[in-house]
Amino acid sequence: MKLNTIGYCLKQGIGNIKRNKMFSVASVITIVVCIFLFGLFYAILANFQYMLSEAENTVGVTVFFEDNMKEKDILSLKEELEERDDVKTVDYVTEEDAWNEFKEIYFAEMPELAEGFEGENPLVGSASFEIYLKDLSKQKQLVAELEEMEGIRKVTYSELAAGGLEDMQSLVGWVSLFVTGVLFIISVFLISNSITLSYTVREKEMHTMKWLGATNLFVKAPFIIEGLLLGLIGTVIPLLILYFFYKEIIVIINERFSILSNVLKFLSVKQVFQILLPVSLLLGEGIGFIGSFFTIRRHLKV
Repeated sequence: MKLNTIGYCLKQGIGNIKRNKMFSVASVITIVVCIFLFGLFYAILANFQYMLSEAENTVGVTVFFEDNMKEKDILSLKEELEERDDVKTVDYVTEEDAWNEFKEIYFAEMPELAEGFEGENPLVGSASFEIYLKDLSKQKQLVAELEEMEGIRKVTYSELAAGGLEDMQSLVGWVSLFVTGVLFIISVFLISNSITLSYTVREKEMHTMKWLGATNLFVKAPFIIEGLLLGLIGTVIPLLILYFFYKEIIVIINERFSILSNVLKFLSVKQVFQILLPVSLLLGEGIGFIGSFFTIRRHLKV
């Protein structure tokens, strides 16, 4: 397609938008809402996934051994666990390590109290593994297998912490998918109406162009460009709003609720938008293309 032909199609596409202001504005507003909610749900879901990933570094499975279990058997079990695909790290906490950590926490202000235990370890038999998983959803399976292993006396873990994060992540994901899907359908419907109105206004002109030898692409291009422009406008607006909204909300939370900053760790704007930007543009342009292409194809029998 020649440069002047592209310019003509672009001009006609813009003209169609101006002629059908009511449907064009309605289409853009619906796409704006669709992309905004999609971006909002994505940001929430991405941060939950990030927090879940961070939680995997703090929520672990603790394994205690039978008193008669030998050191070599413990180290052998450690190697076996580290070879598992679902295990990230296995920290071996010896009896001495456990006692030293206990003293640092509970005798920090009164170290003289610990002197009464000089030469003995009151935490004999407290050696353990701290196992951290790559995926918390595998926790129950690992715990079940550990409880069946020989030499293991007790297994402790936080089922509530892992399950709560996973359930919330799943809920947000399904709600996001449902709302975005509904708005996607509404957006395509409104763009379809806008394209139909544009075609109705120029129906005789389109058929005349066909009789004069205009190609299918030349006739359809202005309407497809109209849909793509509506999709682009409806995508850029919510992305700008989301960019500044997300940036400010993170600053507000960190400044006004600093006590939560150690608990709630958020993704940066750059981390969120490096995925949100291309996906939203693809979604918005997809709405515009589907709404225009199939509509003009249905109405214009060429």
